[in-house]
Amino acid sequence: MSHRNSGEDLGPKKGGMQSGARAGGFHPEMSEDLLAQCMHCGLCLSVCPTYALTGLERSSPRGRIRLMKSVMDGTIPVAGTFEYEMNFCLDCQACQTACPAGVKYGELVESAREFIQVNKKGFKLKRLLLRTFFVGKSGLRAASALLRLYQKTGLEKIVIFMSGVFPIGILKRARLLPRLSDKFAIDILPEFVEPKVAARGGVAILTGCVMDAMFAEANLDTVDVLRENGWRVAIPHTQVCCGSVNGHAGDNVTARALAIRNIEVFEGTQADYYVVNSAGCSAFMKEYVKLLADNPQYSDRAKKFSGRVKEFSEFIYETGYRKPKSKIESTVTYHEACHLVHTQKISAQPREIVKDIAGDNYRELNESTWCCGSAGIYNIVHYDEAAELLDRKLENINRCDARTVIAGNPGCLAQIAAGAKNGRMDLEVIHLATALNRLYKSEK
Repeated sequence: MSHRNSGEDLGPKKGGMQSGARAGGFHPEMSEDLLAQCMHCGLCLSVCPTYALTGLERSSPRGRIRLMKSVMDGTIPVAGTFEYEMNFCLDCQACQTACPAGVKYGELVESAREFIQVNKKGFKLKRLLLRTFFVGKSGLRAASALLRLYQKTGLEKIVIFMSGVFPIGILKRARLLPRLSDKFAIDILPEFVEPKVAARGGVAILTGCVMDAMFAEANLDTVDVLRENGWRVAIPHTQVCCGSVNGHAGDNVTARALAIRNIEVFEGTQADYYVVNSAGCSAFMKEYVKLLADNPQYSDRAKKFSGRVKEFSEFIYETGYRKPKSKIESTVTYHEACHLVHTQKISAQPREIVKDIAGDNYRELNESTWCCGSAGIYNIVHYDEAAELLDRKLENINRCDARTVIAGNPGCLAQIAAGAKNGRMDLEVIHLATALNRLYKSEK
């Protein structure tokens, strides 16, 4: 359901600051100078998904920047509108691409979320859950085991049937869950694998959390493609979550601890590059340099680490890949993950690869850079709004008559696939590595 009301004002009120809210202070990125960069020109409005959904000024990037400044000035409280809007934002960063002033909105909103976490009183359920499932391997493995059981026993079918009869919150959300992989790729792969052709160098890969739980096959395909192109691949078994889920939720304490652990682990592989096949993860790992800038022990190491991080499509495009002899037979389109196109400015590289392996079957997707509504856990927390964004994405896919959608982020893969399944669309949603590896395998 749409929430349009373009006449709503931000409504700051004097004297509304919560006790102690100023004490925590904004993160360094949330400075007066950065906030002042916004000229309020409004060019961000047409690309902001939440503004498109609501029509509310407060739900636009420039509106949220006004809210940030009001909290800094002490004229509105942290709780209420400010907290809601900082979390209602998808953090897709499309506004950064559109902004003529170069406002680093992503850094601002994530700093605001950290500020909320520091100053928020009471029990913090979201932080507890994220620390349980995205810090150590045990939490994710336990949850994955339970979800596999849920899917294989037939209970999932019952829940999905009930969601059609009783479309209430938790039942509707159950329809988003993709088929879990039978095994984690990190449990299948050895720590080092040799290339299939003459070696060009060494890379290390992040298998990830959501990627390995739900798209382990894409991780296996990533390794195969890298080996097919002459890369020795390290799969460090002691790696941890990249920290993006916690960091985007404002828990930078946990994100920094995870970043430090990964730096130590990946340095030990002696790899030339760190290749990451999840857009959200590669974007965050490239920002370890900012995350640990104030850490005297790790700041220089983080700078070197971030400089070696390459997103999968970026890496194979820039270093060169063997073009398959055959093409994808179905009509193909490409969806651009937000943290790939807007955060990392990677757009031409994956699109050119997709065009090459699709040939005449390639179809350009209208609004390819428009968010699909996944955005980490956004589609769970803001299910109805995410569903509207997904409907918009699926409508554009239908218009280009695609039967295969290629994307580079697990959240996008899961969200679009769930929408296609629930809408009974004849559509396959796959990772670029899977598309490439299928063609390589077909030659043998």
